[in-house]
Amino acid sequence: MHMHVNVRSMRTTIEISDENRSKLLALAARRGEKGFSHLVDEAVTRYLGGLEDRDRAKKKGIALKGSLRACEANDLREISKRIRGKWR
Repeated sequence: MHMHVNVRSMRTTIEISDENRSKLLALAARRGEKGFSHLVDEAVTRYLGGLEDRDRAKKKGIALKGSLRACEANDLREISKRIRGKWR
């Protein structure tokens, strides 16, 4: 099976600090790329995907509201406090 994929891109102007530009150029060079457009596109894709993941997780959490009995919720709260106490 042979497939052709037509990926359209758009040129745009963004403002970034000199420091970030230097870091992007260095990373692109290590990857063997001429510029850093691919890196910026990859970063934006990951960022937006992360937002979508957080939104889905938030909706799932909200949907659980009321699914625990009061005693189960209290037990879970106490266990969470104990676990968090060990993190410090």
